[in-house]
Amino acid sequence: MNQAGASWPVILVPVGTNEDALDGCLAALDAGTPHGTRVWLADDAQAGPRGLALIRHWLGTTRLQAAHTRRSQPLGEAAHLQQALQACGNADVVVLASDARPVPGWLTQLAACLASDAAIATATPWCNAGEVAAWPRIGEIVVLPDALGRLADACAHLPADYPALPSAVAHAVLLRGLARVAAGGVDGVSYQSWYAALIDLSLRMAGLGGRNVLCDNAFVLRDAESAPQSGDLDALAVRWPAWHARLADCLMHDPLLPQRQRLQQALQAAERVPPQPDLFVTP
Repeated sequence: MNQAGASWPVILVPVGTNEDALDGCLAALDAGTPHGTRVWLADDAQAGPRGLALIRHWLGTTRLQAAHTRRSQPLGEAAHLQQALQACGNADVVVLASDARPVPGWLTQLAACLASDAAIATATPWCNAGEVAAWPRIGEIVVLPDALGRLADACAHLPADYPALPSAVAHAVLLRGLARVAAGGVDGVSYQSWYAALIDLSLRMAGLGGRNVLCDNAFVLRDAESAPQSGDLDALAVRWPAWHARLADCLMHDPLLPQRQRLQQALQAAERVPPQPDLFVTP
C-alpha cells in the first residue's frame, strides 16, 4: 500500500464537546496515521469556540488530507452518522471517537485486517476502555498514561489472529464499505446514539455473512467508554434478542484472554529493549 490518501480507508471523526480530548485525538492522528490519509471531522453542531479554533489550527498544519463540516443545528448522533456514512458511498470508513487517541500503526494494521479476508465486515482494535475489546482486562477501563509509543512497538511485533467479536465496539471501528451499503447503512431513526447504531449495523452485516473481528495488533487509547442514549438498549433487545446474552457470555468467559496475554507479553518485551538499541551494539 502506498502513501496516497485514496489507498487508505477514510477516517470519520464525529466531533464531540470535549475539547481537550479532541486536541489529543488530532495530535495522535497526526503522529500515527499515514500522510495523506483522508480525515473528515463531521461536526453535528457540537464543538464550542475553543474546539472550532483547535480544528482550524489543525487543518492548517496537518499533513493528512483533512476536512471539517459543521451543521448549523444538531441532527442527533445516530442520524448524523447515518448522513455522513451515506456521503462516503462504498468507501471503507473508520469511525473514530473524537476522544480517542490512536496508537501509531493503527490504520495500517486495521487496513491489513480488512484485506486479509473478504468476509470481514468490521474490524475493531484493542482499547483500554473498549468493553469486550478492552485491554488489559475485559470490560474494564484502565488508565494507560504515556503508552502510545510502547503499545505501538508491542503491536508491531504481534501476529494477528483476528478473533470474532459479538459486535463492533464504538471507540474505533473499520467498516467495509460494500458490506455496510448492502446491510442498509446506519439506522439513524431507531437509535439515538452512534454507540447503539454501530452495534446494530455490525449485527446486520453479520446477518448477511460478514464477520465482526478484533484487530488484535492495533490499539486505540481512550479515557471512557461510549454509552447508549435513552431507549437504545431496549431497541437493541427488541431487534436482536440474543445479542445481550452473547455479550454477557463473552464478558464472563473472556474468549480473547489468549490474545490479551500475548499483547501483555509483547509489551513487556518491548519495555525491556533499551532506547536507541543501536548505540549498545558492539561493532
